[in-house]
Order: sequence, then structure tokens, then C-alpha cells
Amino acid sequence: MSGKRQDYISWDEYFMGVAELSAMRSKDPSTQVGACIVSQDNKILSMGYNGFPKGCPDDTFPWEREGDDPYETKYFYSTHSELNAILNYRGGSLEGSKIYVTLFPCNECAKAIIQCGIKTIIYADDKYGDTAAVRASKRMLRSAGVELKPYKATGRKLEVKV
Repeated sequence: MSGKRQDYISWDEYFMGVAELSAMRSKDPSTQVGACIVSQDNKILSMGYNGFPKGCPDDTFPWEREGDDPYETKYFYSTHSELNAILNYRGGSLEGSKIYVTLFPCNECAKAIIQCGIKTIIYADDKYGDTAAVRASKRMLRSAGVELKPYKATGRKLEVKV
């Protein structure tokens, strides 16, 4: 008979929580996305959030979503959380790993996910699911055999004390 506590969080809650916490590092005023890559034996391999590449100062590049000049919007400069997590990884192969993301990956991130061998995506939100980019993403991911799993929130409030 064990006296261990019963209200501990699940692996999915844990890793999605890490992805949510990573998203909080983003300086993007309109969209904060986080990602956490996990090995087959539930070890965190890498994390990422959306932002500008190293050496591109947050105060000199645009954060705007729209403008008269597309060159002056964030889209040419920002790196998505999934790609950042993949690029941040300094170990060996990501083959067979899974990625927890707060927002379903776009088509460009899907390409990187497929190429590096990630086999499962657990996503919290799919609010752009009807866009061409996400529809193309899902088509590629399914074709490549990547498992797509919506995150099933428990409704439990998770709080980080600092």
C-alpha cells in the first residue's frame, strides 16, 4: 500500500504547461506561442517561443501585424516557436519525439517537424485550422505519418508560484 499523493499532474499537463510557460517569454504583443519537444521516454529535449532570431534586436524590428509596407510587419522576421525549439536542440536526433505546442503548426513549421523526425504533435489550439497554411500543414503531416492529437485540458487550474 502506497501513501503517494493522487493529485499530481499528467505528462500532458506537465509538457503543455512548459509550452505555455515558454509562450510567456514571447515579446510579440498579439500572439504568444510556445513549444516543448519531448523524447519517447518523457524527457524534455528543447523548448521554444515565437520571436526574432539572435542578433535581431526586439526594439529595432517591427512587431506590427499589418501595414502599408509588408516589409515593416513581423512576418518577415519572426521565427515560430516550433522552429525555434527544433533549432535550439543541441543533442542528437529528434527522430520519434513529440512536440507540445500551444497553437497548431503552420505549413512552414510542419516541414521542419517532418524533416527532423518528430512523430507526434499535441496541440492546445487550432484557431487557424481553416486557413490555407494550416490545411496544407495537416495534409503534409498526415501524409508523413505524424500523429495529430488535440490536448485534452482537464479543467484543473495549474499555478506556478514564483
